[in-house]
Amino acid sequence: MAGQAELLGRVLATAKDEGRAALVGYLPAGFPTVDGGIAACTALLEGGCDIVEVGLPHSDPVLDGPVIQTADDIALRGGVRIADVLRTVRETHAATGAPVLCMTYWNPVDRYGAERFAAGLAEAGGAGCILPDLPVEESDAWRKAAEQHGLATVFVVAPSSRDERLARITAAGSGFVYAASLMGVTGTRESVGREAEELVRRTRATTELPVCVGLGVSNAQQAAEVAAFADGVIVGSAFVKRLLDHEGDPEGGLAAVRELAGELAEGVRRRG
Repeated sequence: MAGQAELLGRVLATAKDEGRAALVGYLPAGFPTVDGGIAACTALLEGGCDIVEVGLPHSDPVLDGPVIQTADDIALRGGVRIADVLRTVRETHAATGAPVLCMTYWNPVDRYGAERFAAGLAEAGGAGCILPDLPVEESDAWRKAAEQHGLATVFVVAPSSRDERLARITAAGSGFVYAASLMGVTGTRESVGREAEELVRRTRATTELPVCVGLGVSNAQQAAEVAAFADGVIVGSAFVKRLLDHEGDPEGGLAAVRELAGELAEGVRRRG
């Protein structure tokens, strides 16, 4: 079975045709349980997300904040394995027909085998992989396997990336470009938001790929602000926090993430 990179492209193009940003949700697999994670990913899409990223929990998620680290720890203590991640992708895609990506650090994929992982992700109906710590210069083997299996390879850019580096990263990637920044604490959000907007402008100067922004968005107004300058708005910690806030109440957690997805979906359609 070929991966769903083309589906990812179509969904992003449809959002653009509708004059809005796409809404991309993130949750780690195995959190709060494997079955609970599948239900939560499905709820995100039913609530209004266009795309979902399934995280592969890691023992040292250096690029993630404390909320996602907590969820990863719960998943790892629950014994989550790569097979569970692929099952989460498979069942979420089968239930919704939406593009489902895997977001993972490189080490677990390298240990599992790039070709084997790409084949498994494609067979599960995955649309691609986001690899935040894989240097472009070391990505040839992965990108070859991904392309052969119909998967997008999404790289991450940051405000610190120089223009020459941006061009190298975007030339190697496919699907979309993940522009990473932080909203910052109260009082700095405006300046950090401007920095993110500038990063999107600089990135677009190097590529035709959509640029989706992960910026600490947690409500409809913030989603609208980011949607005004980005092709996609990526939300992770806010969804994870909703589930953490409903620990021991799985139905309440699902209702909470579905509600937040609906609010954010309204936000990306409002645009600022």
